[in-house]
Amino acid sequence: MSNIQQNKYIDREKSWLTFNARVLQEAADESVPLLDRLRFLGIFSNNLDEFFRVRYAAIRRMRFENVDSEKILGGVSAEQLLKEITEIVIEHQSESLRILSEIEQKLEKENIFILNEKQISKEQELFIRDYFIQTVSPAIVTIMLNDLDKFPLLKDTSGYLAIKLVMKPELERENEEKEVRYAVVEIPSTINRIVVLPSNTEKQFIILLDDVIRLNLNYIFNIFNYESISAHMIKITRDAQLEFDSDLSKSFIEKVSDSVKERRVGEPVRFVYDQAIGKDTLAFLLERMHIDRSDSIIPGGRYHNRRDYMNFPNLGRYDLLYKKNPPLSIPGLNLEGSILEKIRHKDYLLNAPYQSFSYIIKFLREAALDPKVVSIKITLYRLAKNSQIISSLINAAKNGKKVTVQIELQARFDEASNISYAEQMQTEGIHLIFGIKGLKVHSKICYIERIEEAKIKRYGFISTGNFNENSAKVYTDVTLFTSNTPILKDVAKVFDFFEINYKVHRYKHLFVSPHYTRSKFMKLIDREIMNALSGKEAYIKLKMNSVSDFKMIDKLYEASNAGVKIQMIIRGICCLIPGVKGMSENIEAISIVDNYLEHSRVYIFGNNGDPEIYISSADFMTRNIDARVEVTCPIYDEDIKKELIETFEIGWKANVKARIHSENLKNEYRKVDGEKPFRAQLEMYNYYKEKMEAATEKNKVTKIEEL
Repeated sequence: MSNIQQNKYIDREKSWLTFNARVLQEAADESVPLLDRLRFLGIFSNNLDEFFRVRYAAIRRMRFENVDSEKILGGVSAEQLLKEITEIVIEHQSESLRILSEIEQKLEKENIFILNEKQISKEQELFIRDYFIQTVSPAIVTIMLNDLDKFPLLKDTSGYLAIKLVMKPELERENEEKEVRYAVVEIPSTINRIVVLPSNTEKQFIILLDDVIRLNLNYIFNIFNYESISAHMIKITRDAQLEFDSDLSKSFIEKVSDSVKERRVGEPVRFVYDQAIGKDTLAFLLERMHIDRSDSIIPGGRYHNRRDYMNFPNLGRYDLLYKKNPPLSIPGLNLEGSILEKIRHKDYLLNAPYQSFSYIIKFLREAALDPKVVSIKITLYRLAKNSQIISSLINAAKNGKKVTVQIELQARFDEASNISYAEQMQTEGIHLIFGIKGLKVHSKICYIERIEEAKIKRYGFISTGNFNENSAKVYTDVTLFTSNTPILKDVAKVFDFFEINYKVHRYKHLFVSPHYTRSKFMKLIDREIMNALSGKEAYIKLKMNSVSDFKMIDKLYEASNAGVKIQMIIRGICCLIPGVKGMSENIEAISIVDNYLEHSRVYIFGNNGDPEIYISSADFMTRNIDARVEVTCPIYDEDIKKELIETFEIGWKANVKARIHSENLKNEYRKVDGEKPFRAQLEMYNYYKEKMEAATEKNKVTKIEEL
């Protein structure tokens, strides 16, 4: 047996880092517009922050706890894996700095200049000093460190300037060691970090808030008699695990809220610093902060927290950004008419952001006003700021509807926002459910009841993504609108499970985690195996974010060995190793990373020529299958089935932004000799545009014939 065959799985953390390297590839790609390249650098940095707060922190805890980490991590110790992760991150960090330098040079050719405090003109200096005094100075927190018994708590969401002051001696004495004082200045997160400077020419100038502060260090420290001052950026990342206390007198909202507050004092897991910082300053900080040298200490450039580049101003230079395609309408589903009336007769599919997320808002707003609607139930995970979803639900409650909301207070890094929304909804009389002990609720479902002809008629929608109008502009997700009674009766059972979770329901149509998802998918794969062994047509097409569950991977290996052809579009983590003879030779896997974040989960099983298709909130990850409430929904409408097959094929034909998943983790681009460039996301938009135009033309012809 070869070494490759002995190694059946790719390490999850390394696979994730490989995904983030694909984001970095987009920042490096010269075909990507310049300002979007900066945005990808911001996404890369933000992703890495969350990785350290969650995954790196979890492995670090293993190192200090009495657990068999080698068994959990597939044969490698926690200490060794942390070391390997740090090495990879340092390499990626170095590459990101190279890319940033290249982008800045290209921006200069476009008359966009990112200046530091030493490159500004006299006029710019006057503007910056005034801006600092009026806007920045009131928000600055400065802490002198030498005389403190305890080092101050540094936030892991902020960047800091580490200040070194070399003091002038009161009396000049030969060989006398000069006093050194240290301080930290927090870079205010309440002020836009990217400051646009006024300009009277065609040139545009940017300065970062860090350098606005550097220029004004004397304004901050002028009470000290120093002979030299230096400032270097540092950044700390903390363990983001939530710890809940057992106080029975506290509500669940209080416990989550307290836990989120405690997160700010989590153990440091990463320390990033400007590699130009003095050795004495670095040593002072590490010692006083009690940072273990075995933790991830990352040398970087002059600036950190590059996630702020995600909000880099467009400067009116739309030629340096991807062209924004307006979201399309769904053929047959008019936003100006009754959406419920349309859904009563037929299922519809929304594929955002190619099509407008407004259909979901319209559905809820109509339900809120319709006198025949008596109740609305919905699950919420991540919400937009100033969410229209929340305002629609409150509107419904004010109109006398019985509104039930399952809101996941433990949606990571959205806890504070969700707590705020929960309190707002409680005030308006909405019935809230806060989940099930030990299980996050990650399903994306909505269910309404309407009285029609003295009977209850059910409507609803089931989605692969969050009900968030902001992320819907950049995340690809599909949503099924339906009035299919059997499916919606199952959806109602899911809400019953939220209320009475010791009772396990049986579902006739949906796959619901944590009870049935694994077994149902296993049976579908087994059927394809039996078909392949019987000489029948057998294939599986899977589109998801991540696959890391070893049992599911083993089942896919078994299917491959039986002759089942498996095509996988996996955006992120892929622990499965495709294309290995005798193990996975019938499996191909690609990742598409482009302007939109691929987020929809679509599962297609050949079924001997009569394909079965499912959409889901779940990936093939152990947490999704065994430790969350997830919903997988079958597609019964033949038109929608055809649409999902065709859109999968569009993704599968990608040869521009597609990378090949492989054991070597090299992120090699998929290129097919002799084929024209095929960019899946652009072709997907064209596909839906053609469908819309064809439907519009058909309606015109119908109206003419009626006349």
